[in-house]
Amino acid sequence: METREAGAAGTRPSRPIDVAVKRFRRLHEVRLDTFRAVRADRLSGGQSQRVAIARALVRRPRLLIADEPAASLDPAAGEEVMEIFASVARESSATVLFTSHDMEHARRYADRIIALKGGRIAFDLPRADIRRHHLDGVFS
Repeated sequence: METREAGAAGTRPSRPIDVAVKRFRRLHEVRLDTFRAVRADRLSGGQSQRVAIARALVRRPRLLIADEPAASLDPAAGEEVMEIFASVARESSATVLFTSHDMEHARRYADRIIALKGGRIAFDLPRADIRRHHLDGVFS
């Protein structure tokens, strides 16, 4: 029996064992390989977020878009999720685009920050170029 990964229209069929191996590798990347037999409704918020990242990684995308990936998590789980995104970007050369109201996350994990205020771009700068006055202008 052959199967295709979801959403992979036009791709070569994969053997079920190949798909399973890919999925296990993605769980390992997000530090959940020991949870592979745990029901999803038994996972914490941070673990559920990591499962979502693993699902996205199965297809090896060049672009990952995450809307407030750490917003509903406790600080430690939020840091872990952001570390995973940073690791994925480094190791796979994928671009990670994330939204955040947490400027510390943005400054720690983004290469470039685009800040919006009133529906307009307040600044678009490399992380290293951002100064206090830029942030004050957005959050005042």
